Amino acid sequence: MSKVKNIIKILEKKYPEAKTALKFENPFQLLIATILSAQTTDERVNKVTSSLFKKLKEPVDFVNADLKKIMDEIKSVNFYRNKAKNIKKLCEILLNQYNGKVPNKMDDLLKLPGVARKTANVVLSQGFGIAEGIVVDTHVKRVSYRLGLTKNTDAEKIEKDLMKIVPKKNWIDFPFRLILLGRNICKAKNPDCENCPSNKICPKKGVK
Repeated sequence: MSKVKNIIKILEKKYPEAKTALKFENPFQLLIATILSAQTTDERVNKVTSSLFKKLKEPVDFVNADLKKIMDEIKSVNFYRNKAKNIKKLCEILLNQYNGKVPNKMDDLLKLPGVARKTANVVLSQGFGIAEGIVVDTHVKRVSYRLGLTKNTDAEKIEKDLMKIVPKKNWIDFPFRLILLGRNICKAKNPDCENCPSNKICPKKGVK
């Protein structure tokens, strides 16, 4: 436990501001942006949504829009066809079952098309300030493994491992600090261990 607390302190100092890089004005925009961000950079998603949200603002707008129009708007993101279908279905469910509002409970979010735990955790933590779990994306998977915080490579198992050792008060910020470390220093290829703030206590698991 003390190792985790040390890592938390080190990363708080290195990255005092830690939050999603996705741009949004409300939980609905965040939900759409997070779905679009799967296998796509946040930078690319922000370019897409800056135009998309001017034309389609609410669930009803997506429901009324032709599927091809939604696809055309998001075609520069990976798997855009599937994402467009999921978003349209999701918006229908929001209108029919949730009064057009994004639910703030994990179970409800997981019932929506295209929403798995990572997306649900981003929406809950960044959109509602609710710590129900820990966001695990590709950076969190890689960095938490290298730091020796998990032996698993499956996202849901990693999340469970982190939830056991990371204090709940840190569940919202901690993964976004790992993401920043992963993007800037602990990269998939050629990690810059020399300039990593956690260099002295990191076992560097899997680093060649």
